Amino acid sequence: MRSPKLAALELKRFGRGRLPRAAMVALLLLPLLYGALYLWSFWDPYGRLDKVPVALVNADEGTTADGKHLAAGDSIVDGLRDSKSFRWHETSAAEARKGVENGTYYLSLTIPADFSRRVASSSGATPQTGALQVRTNDANNYIVGQISRTVFSEVRAAASRKTSRTFYDKIFVSFSDLHGKTKEAAEGADKLGDGIGKAGKGAGDLKNGLAQAKRGSGDLEDGVDELHTGAGTLDGKSQELATGARQVADGTQALADKVNGVADKEGAFVKDNADDIGRTARAVAKETKTLREHLDDLPSAATTAALAKGSRLSADALSGTYATYCEKDGKDGKDGKEPAPFCPALKKAVFAAGQSADGAQQLDTLVQNKNGELDKLPGQLDTLHTYAGRLADEAPNLAQDIDGAVKKVNALNDGAQKVADGAGLLHTGAGKLHTGLGTAKEGAAHLDGGIEKLRDGADTLQGGIFKLSDGSAKLADGLHDGVAKIPDYGKQDRDARTRVMADPVQLASQSLHKAPNYGTGFAPYFIPLSLWVGAMVAYMLIQPLNRRALAAGASAWRIAVAGWLPVVAVGVLQAGALLAVLHWALGLQLTRAAGTIGFLALVTACFAAIVQWLNARFGPAGRILVLALLMLQLTSAGGTYPVQTSPGFFNAIHPFLPMSYVVEGLRHLITGGGLAPVWQACGVLAAFTAGTLALTAHAARGKQVWSVDRLHPELSL
Repeated sequence: MRSPKLAALELKRFGRGRLPRAAMVALLLLPLLYGALYLWSFWDPYGRLDKVPVALVNADEGTTADGKHLAAGDSIVDGLRDSKSFRWHETSAAEARKGVENGTYYLSLTIPADFSRRVASSSGATPQTGALQVRTNDANNYIVGQISRTVFSEVRAAASRKTSRTFYDKIFVSFSDLHGKTKEAAEGADKLGDGIGKAGKGAGDLKNGLAQAKRGSGDLEDGVDELHTGAGTLDGKSQELATGARQVADGTQALADKVNGVADKEGAFVKDNADDIGRTARAVAKETKTLREHLDDLPSAATTAALAKGSRLSADALSGTYATYCEKDGKDGKDGKEPAPFCPALKKAVFAAGQSADGAQQLDTLVQNKNGELDKLPGQLDTLHTYAGRLADEAPNLAQDIDGAVKKVNALNDGAQKVADGAGLLHTGAGKLHTGLGTAKEGAAHLDGGIEKLRDGADTLQGGIFKLSDGSAKLADGLHDGVAKIPDYGKQDRDARTRVMADPVQLASQSLHKAPNYGTGFAPYFIPLSLWVGAMVAYMLIQPLNRRALAAGASAWRIAVAGWLPVVAVGVLQAGALLAVLHWALGLQLTRAAGTIGFLALVTACFAAIVQWLNARFGPAGRILVLALLMLQLTSAGGTYPVQTSPGFFNAIHPFLPMSYVVEGLRHLITGGGLAPVWQACGVLAAFTAGTLALTAHAARGKQVWSVDRLHPELSL
């Protein structure tokens, strides 16, 4: 009898009663317990996190930043409510701690009291980090703690981005303020450059004016020196004149006294002294002539007037220059200004020029003779000279005309007294003139030296202003360059830049053939698990080796295939039922549906062949080996975590077990991707199927010989 017919007869046994039929139905639905129920239980756990109770403690007290109230904790609470990441229960800190401990809450999130203050400090002088406090309890659930780390990392990142945006926004606003202030500084530097240019021109004009003043002060010093020398000569001559005139006046007074005293009683005296009278008169005439000649040595009124006027103008000009450059509001340093280096010398020059001007004014007053005394002196001297000459000529005849002589002597005495007084006034004026011109000479020398220093200072000032002008030009250029380099962001541009800088690196996540949910991702792992269990239970109901074929002495290959085909048929039905439930009930989407169905048929055939051989070769112990092999495959297939994360033992056996290739092939068939792993898995599964069928045939050949072990097995299940 052929193998398919033997397989059909084996399956017909399950239709001969209610219990066998129930067993067949249970066998067909058994994979659903492993595949559908397991996947259903955690098909989309992340989509139902809003059912997980979590404590939320908002202890944030808020703060004031830039005049505005900041409540960062409230913003985070609002965001958490909208996210629906967990079922948030707002509680106190004590209730949250107690709830996490006793399992009321899986975890707690606490926003500390100083959270807003620390967040606001990011834009201040001493920035601090705001910390969110998470409390977990792995005794409640380890996975929830792991999930919370991912969720709260995103919460922390969102809060950090918001805080960073505030911080960077202030930076960009500061850039804009800095740009504006630098622009104002550049414009101010331009105005400073213009002002320095004008100051440079003024310094040049000052230098030229001081050069002219230097030449004038030199001429003034020479003129005052000449006047001082002439005044000294005049002082000496006037002293001699005053001395002689006083002597003459004293003599004429004595003569007049005698003449008047003895004119009536001692007329004879005149006769006896006629010669002395003549000699005295001639001496007076001579001295008056000498005095009259020296009056021409005095400077002219026009000369002294010009000298007084020039000296006064020079003194006023220097005083104005000192007030301009060395004083403000008429008082040195009242406004805190530092005087120029040449101011002390200029002040001395101003004083000397004033002294010179005063002396020149005194000389002019004397020469101008405003009281008329100096104008009368030449006439008086001429009169005295005439009287003296006539008296000398008439002296021999005085005796004949005593009365006339008395009158003439008295007249001579009066003239001599006036000449003496005038000569005294002339000597006094000449002395003052000489003294004043001496002071004026010193003042003119100081003036000349001061103007020389002023000219040197003006030259230094002009050079410094030129350097200052160059520096201000460089400053203005640098500020203008700085304005061009300092960014000036508008609100829209500032918002865009703060958004980028607050979150400069984003994850451009691109998932190739993304699984829509958790269950789809784990389906390649649980589907082969359920099919293996289905084959394992099927061989608990179906004999791995057909007993009729063994008894009839059929060929080993026919016996092996006859025991294999019924389980393959059942396995295909199991796979179909499982895929139908997963697709229609749970919503599993298959990228390659037909390929998945065909691949699972091959998986069923391979698993059935492996389980058949273990049961045929090892008997009851083979069932234990089937379960052990399932455990090894589950732990080394990489169905949950990458196999590289497992210990070395599992990495070593991973390439040699069929479920490793089944999981990889189903991933590419269900979610998409290249088919190379699928074809590789098909090759491996086909090899395992053929190999284990061959081993089963070899075991069937041995089972055709009865032995004591077969008649009395050591272990029976």
